[in-house]
Amino acid sequence: MERVLSTAERIKRAEEIYNRRKMENIQSGVRVSYRETNKEKKINLSLFKRMILQILICLVIYFIFYLIQNTNYIFSENVLNKTKEILSYDMNPVAIYEETVKYFNQIIPKENQEENKTNNGAEENMLGNEITNQIVNGISALNVIPNTVEGSIGGPEVIPNEESSKNLSQMEIDANEIKSKYQLQIPLVGTITSRFGLRNPTTKTVPTNHTGIDIAANVGTVIYAALDGTVTISSSEGDYGNHLRIEKDDVAIYYAHCSKLYVKQGDVIKQGDAIAEVGATGNVTGPHLHFEIRKQERYVNPDLVMQF
Repeated sequence: MERVLSTAERIKRAEEIYNRRKMENIQSGVRVSYRETNKEKKINLSLFKRMILQILICLVIYFIFYLIQNTNYIFSENVLNKTKEILSYDMNPVAIYEETVKYFNQIIPKENQEENKTNNGAEENMLGNEITNQIVNGISALNVIPNTVEGSIGGPEVIPNEESSKNLSQMEIDANEIKSKYQLQIPLVGTITSRFGLRNPTTKTVPTNHTGIDIAANVGTVIYAALDGTVTISSSEGDYGNHLRIEKDDVAIYYAHCSKLYVKQGDVIKQGDAIAEVGATGNVTGPHLHFEIRKQERYVNPDLVMQF
């Protein structure tokens, strides 16, 4: 038979069980907290190492840029100048789009011509093309040859017929007329920093629609007349700073942001004459020449008239 425990014995046993469980809980609690403390220390140590590594990487990158900028031991001066020139180049999305469209317009007819050769036979198609070209050339000759006048450079000026100019924009028509009459020369040798058309300037004061072409050069670089004519404006007022307007017939050329002007209003200029010096006057972010062409006060893209 089981022995019946007295009340005192029951109380004593209960106290022993309570104390034993209490010690187990205390011991287990100490172990958990110890582990958590170790984890926190490891995490903090890992973050510290990562921060030190990032600081070292930043210092190395800064040191590399410092060496590239202030010494010529790693890269030659030509490489540095070429890199600066590439980084300073201003991309013109409109010009890229126009060149892309022209490229595809040239490719598509060639592809159609190849398909016609495959379907109709190489010999028949070549004969047909030859006959067609002769007819077209004959019609063009009849329409174009009688409409010629003498240009300023001594050669005949070809005036395109109405049919051939229907698909051209007004700017392209103006550019073709200028090229047929005159032969403009480059006003100075420099770096093209901004072309004609829409752009994304970094300065709010610089207009987004560019009406000319910017040629960067050192201050004091001599600017030469791209075309002969008469100086109608020689001024230092406005966003153009020191600028000139030289007119010949219905064509006007602007030379803006100059440091010095060699000519004054009313002077008659010959092509190639020294007329000014490159500067940074007016609304500019650096020294350059703003070269602008107008025909009857309509803006003309200089790239359509000249090759820079």
